[in-house]
Amino acid sequence: MFLWFLMFGSFISISANSWMGMWLGLEINLLAFIPLIQENNNSFSSESALKYFLTQTIASMIFLFTVIFMSKQFIYLKYVENYIMIMFNSALLMKMGMAPFHFWFPEVIDGLNWFNSLMLLTWQKITPMILVMYNMYFSYFFLMIIVFSMLISGFMGLNQHSLRKFLAYSSINHMAWMISAMLYSESIWFYYFIIYSILSLNLILFFKLFNIFYYNQLIISINNNFLLKFFFSLNFLSLGGLPPFIGFFPKWLIIQFMINSNWFMLAFFMVMLTLFTLFYYMQLIFNILILNNNEINYFKNFSHKNELYTYFTFLSLSSLMFFSLSLNFT
Repeated sequence: MFLWFLMFGSFISISANSWMGMWLGLEINLLAFIPLIQENNNSFSSESALKYFLTQTIASMIFLFTVIFMSKQFIYLKYVENYIMIMFNSALLMKMGMAPFHFWFPEVIDGLNWFNSLMLLTWQKITPMILVMYNMYFSYFFLMIIVFSMLISGFMGLNQHSLRKFLAYSSINHMAWMISAMLYSESIWFYYFIIYSILSLNLILFFKLFNIFYYNQLIISINNNFLLKFFFSLNFLSLGGLPPFIGFFPKWLIIQFMINSNWFMLAFFMVMLTLFTLFYYMQLIFNILILNNNEINYFKNFSHKNELYTYFTFLSLSSLMFFSLSLNFT
């Protein structure tokens, strides 16, 4: 029931024709997500629910304040309009968990189960991103957000032992790319978000099937199983955006748009800062492929879980490949 209310709140915000209607949808979404977080009924989920509620409430207060301020025809509104819009966008960016408003995001996700983590990484980003898109314009504020998010995600993601925090910092990096995609094309943003969501679903399905939450558990679970290592590495490197994997294609399109718009320096900095994120992706994959390979068996312990994950990964990656090819030829 709460899941339906969560989706209902998102649809209200997206389809509303007034800012107050959008705020109402955000609040319905928030109140529906809190009970989902507390389904596990333990101290970690309760702490995450409290942190999520407080940060989202602060962001909603700022959002509501700016909406009320903009609805009033103050004489001096034209002098402070830019600052009001910065506050408005900052509230939405805080709801998404983008840097420098990211402080709550890794801490909250570390106390969630994998289903709620997937919702927080994907569905809960849709509404704030679309609301930002309604008011998107090229400014130094968004440039600062993009660069800062990439810096934070690149350095804070290093040496993370919690896979949920790892995915949180990775998500901050991907959101920076999505914000930059919004500056040029809404269709590229949608294309990027679909690919990111499917790849995240693949990884989280794997972690949920094998009940993995930390790096050492990952090493033990797929040790001496070549097929699991292979398909996990495909998903992981694709999510990191390593060429020629499918996750690199939307970044390629964004870079192409930037170059065509003569934003060479922004494209250069985004590529260079993404290398920090790609480094800890490669570091984890290197350790998985190298450690304890002396007794490798291609089909050892190939259970129903392994088979299910292998089929699902193959189908999703194949569909993404054909989706990318069809986009390039249209």
